[in-house]
Amino acid sequence: MIVGPTGGGKTKNYKTLAHAMTALRESEKFEKVNCHILNPKSILMGQMYGDFDPQTGEWQDGILAKIIQDCARDESPEKHWVMFDGPVDAIWIENMNTVLDDNKKLCLNSG
Repeated sequence: MIVGPTGGGKTKNYKTLAHAMTALRESEKFEKVNCHILNPKSILMGQMYGDFDPQTGEWQDGILAKIIQDCARDESPEKHWVMFDGPVDAIWIENMNTVLDDNKKLCLNSG
């Protein structure tokens, strides 16, 4: 987690690290880094993690679940970073704790 004031360079720091690791992949110690960026304050909890639709009776995957699925499908040695780039507040941190199990694995109602 990178924290600091607005304009303090947090985003630039992780983008620079990802770029450097990608550039050094020829040294065989690093792999290409793909950043998947999501602002958790821009969407609702159901949109982020997924939600049960009471009208249709179906589960709708959220944006985060789809990003994680796409990352898991990639069988290449490339790295995938899922970045929550936005202001930190207690509500979305608590929501994240709710969907993580004791081993810090994402556990959604959809399985």
